[in-house]
Amino acid sequence: MRALCATDLSAASKAAIENEACLRCLRRVGVDTIHLVTVVPANVHSGMPGVNFEERRRRGLDRYRAVIENAGFDVEAHVVRGTPYRRINGIAETVHADLSVVSSRGQSPLENRIIGSTARNLARTTVVPLLVNRVERATAEPEVLRERLFRRVLFATDFSENADRAFDAFSYLRHATEEATLVHVRSPKDTDVDAGASPRERLAEHANTLENWGIETQLEVRHGDPADEVLAVEAEVTPSTVLVGSKGRSRVRRLLLGSVSEEIVARATGNVLLVPPPRAV
Repeated sequence: MRALCATDLSAASKAAIENEACLRCLRRVGVDTIHLVTVVPANVHSGMPGVNFEERRRRGLDRYRAVIENAGFDVEAHVVRGTPYRRINGIAETVHADLSVVSSRGQSPLENRIIGSTARNLARTTVVPLLVNRVERATAEPEVLRERLFRRVLFATDFSENADRAFDAFSYLRHATEEATLVHVRSPKDTDVDAGASPRERLAEHANTLENWGIETQLEVRHGDPADEVLAVEAEVTPSTVLVGSKGRSRVRRLLLGSVSEEIVARATGNVLLVPPPRAV
């Protein structure tokens, strides 16, 4: 598997990329090649006196490269110019990445719904599964908040096609996952009643798959606002990562700021693995 790790060379990025436990987790799920990407914003001019931004970024990536190679990965570095989320998505497609990783500092009381602009835009537009690796905020030397990325996974599903696609990520996560909580939230706005199996029965089908892989599983069926309820479960079970599809059933919601998946990415305490739908051909 190939992972793309995006960095702005900040302390938060350094904490996420150089964390040994995180790197071991990536190895366990099958990642053997890491593409390090840093983007010089288009509005930063290379001709500014005394400053060579590309060279500075390249030296920064070389430091990361040494750490990651010592952890047993093949590494390629990319220093590019442009709009960060667009270039990151473009490189992810070009190198056929299986996973993109971006760090994001955790919440503060004054920024309850705010994440970094690059992480936010990637959550809206990512072309491959996106891991938002949460890092401490308000400290000069931050640490990642959940080192064992996939040890305890909270999977949120509305039983849509893309939620099923997100569940398929367990095919590789299972090599690092020991516990999983499966949650379905029925929103007051849901007026349709699914025929056939109940939500708990449908969750139990997923649980059976995970338990056959040796993953201890528990089920949660909630009623209320989907994002609020998923985040309430996260607070109760403190998973390493919340796994969710980036698009649900609503054709309108996918176009709106504040979708359930975006709310979860912005407000979750720990990491979020966001799985997008297949790209239209």
